[in-house]
Amino acid sequence: MATFYQLDFEKPIVELERQIEAADNRLKAELAAAGATGEESTPINPTIATLQVELAKMRERHAAELTATYSRLTPWDTVRVARHPQRPQSREYISMICRDFAELHGDRRYGDDPAIVSGFARIGPSPGIKVMLIGHQKGKETAEKIACHFGCAHPEGYRKALLKMKLAEKFGVPIVTLVDTPGAYPGLGAEQRGQAEAIAVNMLEMSRLRTPIVSVVIGEGGSGGALGIAVADRVAMMQHSWYSVISPEGCAAILWKEANEQTNQAAARSLKLTAADNLSLGIINEIIPEPVGGAHRDQRGAATNLLGWVLARLNELSRVPMDELLQQRYERFRKMGSYLESHAEPQAN
Repeated sequence: MATFYQLDFEKPIVELERQIEAADNRLKAELAAAGATGEESTPINPTIATLQVELAKMRERHAAELTATYSRLTPWDTVRVARHPQRPQSREYISMICRDFAELHGDRRYGDDPAIVSGFARIGPSPGIKVMLIGHQKGKETAEKIACHFGCAHPEGYRKALLKMKLAEKFGVPIVTLVDTPGAYPGLGAEQRGQAEAIAVNMLEMSRLRTPIVSVVIGEGGSGGALGIAVADRVAMMQHSWYSVISPEGCAAILWKEANEQTNQAAARSLKLTAADNLSLGIINEIIPEPVGGAHRDQRGAATNLLGWVLARLNELSRVPMDELLQQRYERFRKMGSYLESHAEPQAN
C-alpha cells in the first residue's frame, strides 16, 4: 500500500497502512514458520493468534479513518485528490470499461493532439453498446505528460474531437466524453491556431449534434478546456472531481496576486467547484460515487461505477425522440445562470 506520493491529510492513513503491511508480513512469516498454508489452517499458536487479532483491529481502524477523512474533505482537498497521480485517466478507464477500442487520430487540418484520445468502442455486457469515446489524457510518466501537455489540449485536439463526434452522428452512435483537464493550452502557438474559436465551435456544434451525448468529469474540469467536450444531454462528476471556470491557483493569482496554501483554499471555497456544489447549482445532473478513499485507491471500483452510470443514461436517452432530446439539451444549458429578481413594494406611510 505504500506510495511515494502523499496528500497531507492522508499522512495518518498512510502510516496506518504501513503498520498493516508490516503486521501482515510478520503474520505471513509466522504462518510459514509454523508450516501453515493459510489462515484457515492456522495451527494453535499464541503469536499467530495475537497477530491476527491486531491485524483485524488495524484494518477496522483503517477503514473507519479512511471513511471519516474523506467525508470531511475541504474544496481544496478535493482539488488535490482530483490531481492524484494514481487517479485513473481516460486511457485507463478505456482499458477497464471498453472492448474493441479503435483509436482515431488527427483533425485533418493540422495534426494529432495526444491530450485528446478518441475512438469507437463497445461498452457494457456482450455484445455491448457501440459508442464514440472521447477524453482528455494527462499522461502518467514524465515523457507522456510532456507529450500530452499535462492534459491541456491544443486547438487541433478540440477539432479532432469534433471531427470524431460528427462521425458518430453520421453513424448514429452515442458519444461518451471523459473530462480531465486543468484548462485548454494557453501557449502562443495554440492561440495562433485559434484556441478560443475551436472551443467555441465545439460548444456550438455539440449543442445540435443529432445523437445522444453523456459527459463525465473524472478528475479536473477546468474552464473552456473542459466545456470543449462537455456540452451534453447528461453531465456527471466523479465524487472527488472538480469543475469550475478557473483553477483555484488561477483565481488566487487574480484576486490576491499570489497563489499559496491560504489563498488557494479561499479560492477553492469561493469557486463552489466540488461535485456537491455543482449539483446544487444545477451545473451537473448527478454525482458518481467513488470507492472509499478515492478512485486512486480502487481504480476498478471507480470504473465499475462510471460504466454503470453511462449505461443507465444511454439507455434512458435512447428512448427520447431526437428532436425532443435536442430541445432538452438546449434548455438545459440555456437556464444556467438564470435567476429571478424581485423588488420590495414601497410601504405607504
